[in-house]
Amino acid sequence: MAAAAPDELRITASFQEMPVVGVGVSPPVAVAACMVMALGYVLVLYVPTAVLRLSPPASLESFLIRRFICALVFSAISALASAALLGVGRDMDISVMLSFFGIRKDHMWQAVVFPLLLASLLYAGSLASKLLLVVYARREREGNSWRKPGLCKIFSVVVRSLLENALASAHNVVAWRNYVVAPFTEELVFRACMIPLLLCSGFRIQTIIFIGPVSFSLAHLNHFMELYYPKRRNFLKACSIVGIQLGYTVVFGWYASFLFLRTGNLISAVVAHIVCNVMGLPIVLSPRTRGIANTVFIIGLACFLMLLFPASSPTLYNDSIENCSCWQGYCSWR
Repeated sequence: MAAAAPDELRITASFQEMPVVGVGVSPPVAVAACMVMALGYVLVLYVPTAVLRLSPPASLESFLIRRFICALVFSAISALASAALLGVGRDMDISVMLSFFGIRKDHMWQAVVFPLLLASLLYAGSLASKLLLVVYARREREGNSWRKPGLCKIFSVVVRSLLENALASAHNVVAWRNYVVAPFTEELVFRACMIPLLLCSGFRIQTIIFIGPVSFSLAHLNHFMELYYPKRRNFLKACSIVGIQLGYTVVFGWYASFLFLRTGNLISAVVAHIVCNVMGLPIVLSPRTRGIANTVFIIGLACFLMLLFPASSPTLYNDSIENCSCWQGYCSWR
């Protein structure tokens, strides 16, 4: 990332003061391309039945695998389209070309560990609640034999429960959708493909963080149709469920865009996406754990806010941010 890019691909070091120097991508073209990608990511899921007239899959597994293929194909098409608009790939090494979109192999452990730490702090209350419920359930099953467990026993119970859940998820196609396919394809399309286009057309970083994720949120509107028709949910209930999902995805989109722009590494946004899909809303529902979990949540949130900028500092994820040749914008976040 420290090497200078070709002249026609030079990027200015301060996105706050002047637009990115690209290959002539205008703001309307960039916005239109982003909207097409957002709509296409959803509509492509219905191509097999609505366009190709293929028969409906016989099982949920077949249905989701078909969608996996559609999402992967469209993600590849989006990456190629974004590269073409930006002029990436002309006599360029493949690793350099991918790095413009945050697909990098350097500083990998930082891109995984620090976002994972931040997410753990944000979900500290939920994690505490889940861990307590695991311990309570095991205590109720064992009865008197449980007695007063030490820390080692509690730790072994929690680890065993995590391993059991992980093994069960490995054979669950829905888990593959939520924790593998969706995070990777959505972050590739909505962050790696869209953000460079918006930066190159001159949009400010703040605008991209707070306005850009609206398209990411609207791409989840198809959940309403799936709730209202196949699952036959009440109209108002379907609206309320999807409304919460849209609000949550907007907030998450802000955070994922922030991480991508700060770190210049796509994997940091993917890690955050996986954790959010695993944990869901950072709330505590069980009355048995509410007191402790709420306290832990407040402490975790305070630590998250204090460490947000230090743990996402561009200097942690890059050998040098001088003469920056990226399209992520981390060079302006010193």
